[in-house]
Amino acid sequence: MSSSEDNLAPRPEDIEQAAVIRDIAEVPAIEVINTAAVHLMSAAAVKVGLAEGPDAEALTDLDEARKLITALAGFVTAAAPEIGSQHAGPLRDGLRSLQLAFREASLLPDAPGQGPGEKFTGPVN
Repeated sequence: MSSSEDNLAPRPEDIEQAAVIRDIAEVPAIEVINTAAVHLMSAAAVKVGLAEGPDAEALTDLDEARKLITALAGFVTAAAPEIGSQHAGPLRDGLRSLQLAFREASLLPDAPGQGPGEKFTGPVN
């Protein structure tokens, strides 16, 4: 094989990347949206102190939780019209639970409407 033919042969990493792209292309948007929301919810739950186990308290970080909950609120609010109430409802419920858990965990609770994500969801109580 000449060196010009070697340059035309696909590299293994290019073949692998093409397979990943094909796999992602086959996943419906609703699944990608739900997966991303669940990842945000899970991370926020740990940071707000809802993790189980002996190190749960050590993993609590309300500053980080605020960021994750706000990102989740914006994400769910933006996605809701696209995914419909059947899928958005459970995401909103999970978001509300996180917002309430954050309020409960805060030593100085935010004013109504000022909590994490409340600029997207409205006041949570």
